[in-house]
Amino acid sequence: MAESVDILEQLSVSFKKFAVHGDPKATGKELNGKNWAKLCKDCNITDGKTTTSTDVDIVFTKVKAKSSRVITYEEFKKALEELASRRFKGQSKEEALQSIFRLVANKEPANMGVTKVLKAPAVDRLTDSSRFTGSHKERFDSSGRGRGREGREEVVENTGYVGAYRNAGTYEEKMKDK
Repeated sequence: MAESVDILEQLSVSFKKFAVHGDPKATGKELNGKNWAKLCKDCNITDGKTTTSTDVDIVFTKVKAKSSRVITYEEFKKALEELASRRFKGQSKEEALQSIFRLVANKEPANMGVTKVLKAPAVDRLTDSSRFTGSHKERFDSSGRGRGREGREEVVENTGYVGAYRNAGTYEEKMKDK
């Protein structure tokens, strides 16, 4: 009995993880159809033979409320019961239910196929701010961090020198030596 309670607790944790996957506004109390299909795929409930993605979609539609687009945790357990008899045909109803609960318990959404950062020499060369020239060079400090507004706009300085003149303030030193 204690194992059954533990599996249901792990099942609840998995439900919440899949419920919030991909949606920053999700509360974790309701699971949408896309995340239900992802749960079934990531937990190996869909095997392509006895249980297909079509079966998963049909079960989702069957257990949800008529006007709803999501299922609650209780409806989730009913959906797993529906799929258990299809996925584990040779087992009794209770054994099949425990088997499908074990498949889902403590699983999280997999992030396969996530876009990788490209590390090519051409990209490195184009994004290295130390190699920039002209006005683009002015937009970054020596460490490569952007200067923000200061690097984009010309700030008017009333020093008497022409804008972007590098040796501003050195005239007095030059004349002092003569």
